[in-house]
Amino acid sequence: MTHHPYKSLPDKAFWRRSVAKPAMAEVDPVGQFELRIEPETKVATAGSCFAQHVARHLSGAGFNYYVSERGHPILSHAVRQAHNYGTFSARYGNIYTARQLFQLIERAYGRFMPCEAPWVEKDGSVRDPFRPNVQPGGFVSVAEMEADRDQHLAAVRDMFENLDVFVFTLGLTECWESLKDGAVFPLCPGVEGGVFDPEKYAFRNQGVAEVVDDMTAFMIALKAVNPNARMILTVSPVPLMATAAPEAHVLTATTYSKSVLRVAAEMLATTHDWVHYFPSYEIITGAYNRGRYFADDLRNVTEEGVSHVMRLLLKHATGQDKPVSRQPRQAENDATAEMARRFVEVECDEVALDR
Repeated sequence: MTHHPYKSLPDKAFWRRSVAKPAMAEVDPVGQFELRIEPETKVATAGSCFAQHVARHLSGAGFNYYVSERGHPILSHAVRQAHNYGTFSARYGNIYTARQLFQLIERAYGRFMPCEAPWVEKDGSVRDPFRPNVQPGGFVSVAEMEADRDQHLAAVRDMFENLDVFVFTLGLTECWESLKDGAVFPLCPGVEGGVFDPEKYAFRNQGVAEVVDDMTAFMIALKAVNPNARMILTVSPVPLMATAAPEAHVLTATTYSKSVLRVAAEMLATTHDWVHYFPSYEIITGAYNRGRYFADDLRNVTEEGVSHVMRLLLKHATGQDKPVSRQPRQAENDATAEMARRFVEVECDEVALDR
């Protein structure tokens, strides 16, 4: 196993506890939410693992979950699902940090071309350093990976230019960057592909100012290609699996990361009238639920918790207390919704750190 510098929590039993789960009233902390989503509104999603729940619930409720990268129509639904088509609006995998999101739009429009070479594994398979887990088993060659990346970035451009609402879930402040050009990766090189080299890669833990700057730069770029775009920001309630912060514990690292992201989201939402914050983080982590919305591992969010979040999002963003009925047009999204119903523990790159 390739060495990497993450420090995982050594004793998983530390997390486990027995929690009483009495009946409780559903809390609604949303307040005034000015953005409105209609059944025809093109809603695109990106972000950390938790954003996948948003995608499947929007689709399942009959709304226009906008997917610009669907996979070749000759492929069966099962094959496309297995290859992560429809997990997000484009096949970029998890986008954990604000800098990763900003660099995505810059790469899509050719303004940033990272010098990081494709990761060729010992078995000859090839991984894209910026979405290492998107292709099960890796690509068969560098040429195939580069061709897939080209069409992927074209789909990303299509998504940004045609979406109406962009839902982005901020997940982490920690990231790894190339010392050559500052390119950031969704995972530390050496965890899921590539080889870790301290002479090539450096750890970065973003602060509020950096997150706000990166998100602001992204929003300027988005508005340049889609002046009517609106955004919903959320913060993922899923705690860190591990941390690379020096001398830090996973618990304190999680508190730091989520605090930074929450403050940054508030600053962005209060500064831009087209950016809205939705309190999924507070709904899931609030003490009122006595830990009820976390699974036994105290990390993954239960379906009950996700449903609470999505009921409130649909209520406040659509003006309806109940999900709308599925439209005939929505049938093409059925496969995505059906795939997602099969699991509550969504695919998450960060789980690789525990392996």
